[in-house]
Amino acid sequence: MNGKFPIAIHIMTLLCYQAEQLSSDFIAGSLNVNSVLVRKALKELIAGGLVISKEGKNGGYQLSRPATDIQLSEIYRSVQQNALLGTTRNLPNPDCPVGRQIAGQLDQLYQEVDAALQKKLAQKSLQTFCNQFQ
Repeated sequence: MNGKFPIAIHIMTLLCYQAEQLSSDFIAGSLNVNSVLVRKALKELIAGGLVISKEGKNGGYQLSRPATDIQLSEIYRSVQQNALLGTTRNLPNPDCPVGRQIAGQLDQLYQEVDAALQKKLAQKSLQTFCNQFQ
């Protein structure tokens, strides 16, 4: 697993909670990470249609639409690129009855787990998540 989703949910929750344009430096301060990492995550969130940016002196980042209209599953999909449970780096023995089938069986399992996770995340809006920080 990687840390993209926790970073993205932190950024999105901060944008919801502050309800104003925020700089990448401000966001990085909240996460206590380098602003380059934040800008990479923001780029993915912008590409996912969840965040908009404004250039210039008074620029910054803000949600692209109301937090009530953003599901946590959308945030997950905008940044998730790897298999949730990881991938194997070795090539199993094709002469082994397990080795020749393991990749397909794991793919099916991963798809089921990912679908269940996305279904659960789709049940909660960013606003509902953000309300926990009041």
